[in-house]
Amino acid sequence: MKFTLKILKDFPAYLWSGWGAIASILLFIALWDMGNQIYGNLVLPSPLETFATLVAMLGDEMVIAEIKTTLYRASIGFGISLVVGSFFGLLAGFFATASMMSRPIVTILVGMPPIAWIVLAMIWFGMGDETVIFTVIVASFPIIFVGALQGTRTLDGDLKEMADSFKLPWHMKFFDVYFPHIFSYVFPAWVSGLGMAWKIVVMAELLATSNGIGASLAVARSQLDTPTALALVVIMIGSLMFVEYIILEPIKREVELWRS
Repeated sequence: MKFTLKILKDFPAYLWSGWGAIASILLFIALWDMGNQIYGNLVLPSPLETFATLVAMLGDEMVIAEIKTTLYRASIGFGISLVVGSFFGLLAGFFATASMMSRPIVTILVGMPPIAWIVLAMIWFGMGDETVIFTVIVASFPIIFVGALQGTRTLDGDLKEMADSFKLPWHMKFFDVYFPHIFSYVFPAWVSGLGMAWKIVVMAELLATSNGIGASLAVARSQLDTPTALALVVIMIGSLMFVEYIILEPIKREVELWRS
């Protein structure tokens, strides 16, 4: 509870520190507008037209339902990957044999193109939620697993000996000695896994379902509706940035205060 209150208390200062990121986004929008002036509305609609389309879409209940469907699939798939990948990664990190045995499996999962997993999932599960969720899991799992594995394997042996010599209680060992170090590896893996999940869910929906943001993107493509396609892309990127920078990043900063 105190941890949550401290995050909320420091949140305004965190937002103020993001002025540089906001400036880079505004620069990107300026370059986008320049591209519109060069290539025209058919190839690259202006930011103003795209955001106007976005506002109109967000007022449509059907579009909101499509966004919720995609969020549901991405959340379920990423949530399973986060829990299972973190658990088995941490577990494998404590045992050298398990670490060595898991390496080729992770290589296979990382090396397999996502499109191949989508095709296989379509054969196994058909055209529906299961295909999308399965693809998200197999794409995000190895990223999170490796992060958790590295966090455990790189624990400082001297730090362990110091904790043992002072006979610290197990909860102090975990939260004050082990957790900060492991979290510095696991958290970036979570963020990378989240980004992968969000990209894969849209790709899988585009190919394997008739609803969701990916399916809407396929319809916009078939109709050459570039403003709608770009508006959907803005929704995807905006959702990802909100989760990463508004929810996850403040937690990371609070947990990693020990670095400073």
